[in-house]
Amino acid sequence: MASNGKVPATIPALGGEQSLNRYLSEIRRFPILSAEEEYMLAKRFQEHGDTEAAGKLVTSHLRLVAKIAMGYRGYGLPTSELISEGNIGLMQGVKKFEPERGFRLATYAMWWIRASIQEYILRSWSLVKMGTTAAQKKLFFNLRRMKSRLDAFEEGDLHPEHLAKIAKDLGVTEDEVNSMNRRMALGGDSSLNAPMREDGEGQWQDWLVDNDPLQDERLAESEEGEVRHDMLVEAMGDLNDREKHILAERRLSDDPKTLEELSQVYGVSRERVRQIEVRAFDKLQKAMLRLAGGRGLLPAAA
Repeated sequence: MASNGKVPATIPALGGEQSLNRYLSEIRRFPILSAEEEYMLAKRFQEHGDTEAAGKLVTSHLRLVAKIAMGYRGYGLPTSELISEGNIGLMQGVKKFEPERGFRLATYAMWWIRASIQEYILRSWSLVKMGTTAAQKKLFFNLRRMKSRLDAFEEGDLHPEHLAKIAKDLGVTEDEVNSMNRRMALGGDSSLNAPMREDGEGQWQDWLVDNDPLQDERLAESEEGEVRHDMLVEAMGDLNDREKHILAERRLSDDPKTLEELSQVYGVSRERVRQIEVRAFDKLQKAMLRLAGGRGLLPAAA
């Protein structure tokens, strides 16, 4: 990028939880850009360091940041801080965005927004300050979603069937799921019925953004899904035929085959099938990371 300049401070002030409702109202005033408008603004910033163009790119995506940040409000941190961190990620995304690659800014910026918010949560949660592996990080940010999908809202440890299902779907051990569930329970969730102000007026649920997807969010998720699918197809090219088949049957099928079934297909032991699956999955992950980095889709914070 030709410009090393900073994105201008055109974002409405977000002074804390007290001003959150006002902030959400203010950012709705900024128009959503057409593809052509977005491309021209991005080229002006890229080639001429036009900070006014960069500012328009930022403000047109503030609603997207708020929408994404709201999805992380269950971690006990102020929503205003999550939005602020997401805005930092958005500005990084704008500075790194290369419009000639053919993606919309929202598709690219979502990676930076989520990475910035997730890193902030991990830094802020005392329960995970001790250090987090990639698997634990994945578990930390997916456990609530998995529990909600299974209606697993029981107090204390998870039921054995829920524990087994979550561990299998996330590719971690049951002990890791149990440990993370206990650690997160200690942190507690913020109630949506909690008052926003000391006088007791207003509850968090009164100020949640509209649940309907934003136009740019729908487009971004659609494009991101296509990008991920294309990368998966390309990454599968790094595997041999047996690895592709075993990985597809074990992890990509709606009705996964058992190790025993696949061991009979290939005339090897169940342990050998498991080893091939693990090796294939590791190769696939490395290929996906390589492709994401090559396409400029891998934030430095991720």
